[in-house]
Amino acid sequence: MIFEPTALSADEEALREEVRAFLAETLPADFRPGLGLGGRHDPEFTRALAQRGWVGMSIPTEYGGAGASTVRRFVVIEELLAAGAPIAAHWIAERQSAPAFLRFGTEEQRRWFLPRIAAGECWFSLGMSEPDAGSDLASVRTTATRVEGGWTVSGTKVWTTNAHLNHFAAMLCRTAPQGEGDRHAGLSQLIVDLTDDDVHVSPIPLIDGEEHVNEVVLDGVFVPDERVLGEVGQGWAQVTAELAHERSGPDRYLSVLGLYRAFVDAVGKDVDDVRAAAIGRIGAQLWTIRQLSLAVARALDEGEAPAVEAALVKDVGTTFEQQVVETLRDVAGGEIDPEGGTMVERLLAECVLNAPTWTLRGGTTEVLRGIAAKALTRGAR
Repeated sequence: MIFEPTALSADEEALREEVRAFLAETLPADFRPGLGLGGRHDPEFTRALAQRGWVGMSIPTEYGGAGASTVRRFVVIEELLAAGAPIAAHWIAERQSAPAFLRFGTEEQRRWFLPRIAAGECWFSLGMSEPDAGSDLASVRTTATRVEGGWTVSGTKVWTTNAHLNHFAAMLCRTAPQGEGDRHAGLSQLIVDLTDDDVHVSPIPLIDGEEHVNEVVLDGVFVPDERVLGEVGQGWAQVTAELAHERSGPDRYLSVLGLYRAFVDAVGKDVDDVRAAAIGRIGAQLWTIRQLSLAVARALDEGEAPAVEAALVKDVGTTFEQQVVETLRDVAGGEIDPEGGTMVERLLAECVLNAPTWTLRGGTTEVLRGIAAKALTRGAR
């Protein structure tokens, strides 16, 4: 496992300034930032980004994208996340679905889906977790049965973000019985139309009252053969390949940046030693994790598949986010008021309620450390 140190080029820094100027012009003065990838689902904002070529940036120009590098995309999304921008409409399609179509999809799929994703007009959810198969995805029980012209899909998915708003979901299904001695055999990915009459979406209210995650019941949904993503039976390999994109990005350590900035602004220059130490420690850790994430982006540009490094970034990043919330809660002192008069109070209350989920989504801490441990064990032999 290698995190090669890297820096942004002058051209990449210029792009950062361009994004900052766009956000300053576009977001209203009273805008309340979202918590990283927890930003609002705002199709109008997504389309405005798409007009500048900032949605589906890594999609080649022949499919309607910008043909940009992973690092240039890193620069754009880092600024969007830092601002707490409303990116939820295009987030999954841009981060995971587009790379999956490029790597595993048919030419027909690429020409149909990718231009729509790049235009900000096609939104995706992920259909992985199930009631009894969260971190242990090999235990999925959603089944796809072969029928004439395609498959019928039945089962239940949970924690499916924005399934009530998005157009499609890449569903991990069992298309063949589990192989003896190989729990990962017989899995495939099928693209399900979330507006289908046989798809039933129900919200799962979160502790803060938000309803952006859902239970999705698939009641014999028909999926034509041309909507199978990749090869039948290769779903596990495809899903794990996607995770380098899901786990290593700035979204895994920037959920708390809005809170951190608000806290620094609130205390001003006249800060006591305890708060100054907390601010400095958080800043140093944030920069270090950011450099790890940037190194993974460079590696992806160079054709590598740094799945283990990505797992480590996600583990370190989301653990850091939770620690930031507890640190600022301690040094802020007093009771937390969700309806408080200051931005710090409101963001801190929101973070306290949401922080437990950060080490669950995208793979639990235990699973991620298991991935790293296996790689270290192999390297020691």
